Amino acid sequence: MGFLKNRLKKLSELFNSVIEKPILTATIVLVLVTILVLGLSLRYYINEFSSFVPQILAEAHGTIFDIAVIAILLFWLNQNGEIRQRIRTYKDEIDDFRMWESEEAAFRTVGNIKRLNRHGIYEINLVNCHLPKTNLNYVNLNASNLNSANISQSSLIECKLINARLNQTNFENSNLNQAELKNAYASGANFKDAFLIKAQFEGAFLIKANFNNAYLMESNLQNAYLMGADFENASLYKADLRGAKGVTVDQLSKAKTLYLAKFDDELLEQIKTNLPELVGT
Repeated sequence: MGFLKNRLKKLSELFNSVIEKPILTATIVLVLVTILVLGLSLRYYINEFSSFVPQILAEAHGTIFDIAVIAILLFWLNQNGEIRQRIRTYKDEIDDFRMWESEEAAFRTVGNIKRLNRHGIYEINLVNCHLPKTNLNYVNLNASNLNSANISQSSLIECKLINARLNQTNFENSNLNQAELKNAYASGANFKDAFLIKAQFEGAFLIKANFNNAYLMESNLQNAYLMGADFENASLYKADLRGAKGVTVDQLSKAKTLYLAKFDDELLEQIKTNLPELVGT
């Protein structure tokens, strides 16, 4: 009995070791099935070979069709499933790091943002995310929600933020040169000491936004909503404010320069009359 028990144990261990190796298991199954099929077909090979060959060829064509259609379809579905799962994982990781104020959280969140971009995902929930001192150059965040996120001291050169939600977002001392913020919702956003050269704010909601000491040279603020925006010590050299809503001479009087900036005719006359030193007239 002991001998039999040891043999059964060894056979069980061998069986488990085989099934743990998918390639080896598949090879063994293939060999066994091949031996079985060839053994059962042997008499047809010997006695009816001429009539048996067309049937084999017909089956071969069926196999090719199965591979071409079913296998490729299954592969495509599997690949898409894997991609969807990866996207879900990236989003889950962003949620996991939300409100975690650490350097690791910031850099891992940025990594997930860039991976989502590579999969064509641009509308991302980044509310309350901690992203200071990160590199978001050329990233596409169109229509994303970044309300109350901290993106201070970061680089967002040519970053796309069209239609993005940026209410109360902190961009202090960040570089947003040539960034696209058209129609963005950035009420109460903090752009203090930020570089916004040639930034596109056309149609953006910048109510009570802080542009204190910001560099807005050649920026486009056409048709933007600027009620209560703070331009103290901001450089608006060659900036375009035509059609801007809510902007007043009192707001602009605190700017560092308005030289060559563009305004609606009525506002421009008021500026020339009251602030000639800022427009160089």
